[in-house]
Amino acid sequence: MSLPPLVEPAGKPSGELTRDEVRRYSRHLIIPDVAMDGQKRLKNAKVLCVGAGGLGSPALMYLAAAGVGTLGVVDFDVVDESNLQRQVIHGQSDVGRPKAESARDTIQEINPLVEVVLHTERLDASNVMEIFARYDLIVDGTDNFATRYLVNDACVLLDKPYVWGSIYRFDGQASVFWAEHGPCYRCLYPEPPPPGMVPSCAEGGVLGVLCASVGSIQVTEAIKLLTGIGDPLVGRLMVYDALEMSYRTIKVSKDPQCALCGEKPTITELIDYEEFCGTVSDEAVRAADGSTITAGELKEWIDAGKEIELIDVREPAEYEIVKIPGSVLIPKGEIVSGAALFRLPADRQVVLYCRSGARSAEALAAVKQAGFASAVHVQGGVLAWANQVDPSLPTY
Repeated sequence: MSLPPLVEPAGKPSGELTRDEVRRYSRHLIIPDVAMDGQKRLKNAKVLCVGAGGLGSPALMYLAAAGVGTLGVVDFDVVDESNLQRQVIHGQSDVGRPKAESARDTIQEINPLVEVVLHTERLDASNVMEIFARYDLIVDGTDNFATRYLVNDACVLLDKPYVWGSIYRFDGQASVFWAEHGPCYRCLYPEPPPPGMVPSCAEGGVLGVLCASVGSIQVTEAIKLLTGIGDPLVGRLMVYDALEMSYRTIKVSKDPQCALCGEKPTITELIDYEEFCGTVSDEAVRAADGSTITAGELKEWIDAGKEIELIDVREPAEYEIVKIPGSVLIPKGEIVSGAALFRLPADRQVVLYCRSGARSAEALAAVKQAGFASAVHVQGGVLAWANQVDPSLPTY
């Protein structure tokens, strides 16, 4: 459906495009649907990008190139070398720098006419409303469910549209959520998946260029909303399969029973999103309580010759990257399903580990339920082992 422009054109006289701006944006200006009026709307727009990572990188770069007048960047993280495979707004010289500052420098190199506003704090329920209120449109480039629900709920409560995107391995999704004109994120996903059910990009990986594909779609939708052209993805979910090189859209209707934007909402204010989404299940928390060892303690056990069965619960591709010596690979899914429980020894203490500790805690709950009461898992996983015990090992 067509919607009116979200932003008014920049006013006179300061809103007039300068000679340099006309030259810079000339390829927009000669498109009848954009033209001078549309470019002035972009100049007058204030857009906030949540995250300067995989999706935020192409989004910020193309929003800047398009001439969006004010760009906000929310990110509290620092650039890591593992980011550079997909987060193209950062470079090798930026490793160790705050992502927001690195993104600002790239934006200003692309388009010095854009005003960049940095928000280097962690986005949460205490600051999201105040930050979002300054902007016309939100672009969501987050990679965790807690922040996605936070962004959605704040936008609904503030009556602001936002462009959402998601990526995993070879698959991407994108939509526009605007409760005034269609569904919100909760209409599509009323509840988050159970903790540990959906792997993160850090656990499952992502094809680097997929970020550009989905991020550019998000910017396209942002430009359409700001200028009032075309039919935005309100009420539609775009699904992209990079391996098949296929795009398809799925109709998403507003849920009249939605807890947030439905006819009788039960959510009228922000909630505790970490608790709502969880990082590990309650069963895993209980299992890990008193049954967690450090990487240093594991090293002491190995050096002392303690009889243990060290089990890596990650996926085979991860096991090939780096492993703790002496470990055996049994993926978490095979343990949780019960299919591999017969492989666990009854005469040795079972020690589980994963990349950072979350998946091994979930596996530990299943192992303990199966009767292996002495089983433990390693806090921080193989990353802790590499950082604290053997720094020569690679990390990912």
